[in-house]
Amino acid sequence: MSALAHTAATVLAATDYTAAEAKGIAGASSAGFAYGLAAIGPGIGIGYLVGQAVQAMARQPESAGQVQTTMFLGIAFTEALALIGFVVFILLKFV
Repeated sequence: MSALAHTAATVLAATDYTAAEAKGIAGASSAGFAYGLAAIGPGIGIGYLVGQAVQAMARQPESAGQVQTTMFLGIAFTEALALIGFVVFILLKFV
């Protein structure tokens, strides 16, 4: 059992929640934690992508238009990962 789940189980044991309420609370906190972890990867990826694009535009200003277009495509594909994480979050929380 992870530390977060153990802490949640300890807090829930100290209160008067029913089993269904405890399951709902644990599921919501787990889903929120999972989405937080899922958002880290795309955040790092987009930051790296934009940094490299700015560096490429600084080195060759004449190709800035092409680099910018490619950068926006890369951002869109990377952001799709965050959206997939959000969908998984919603599925874990409500299904």
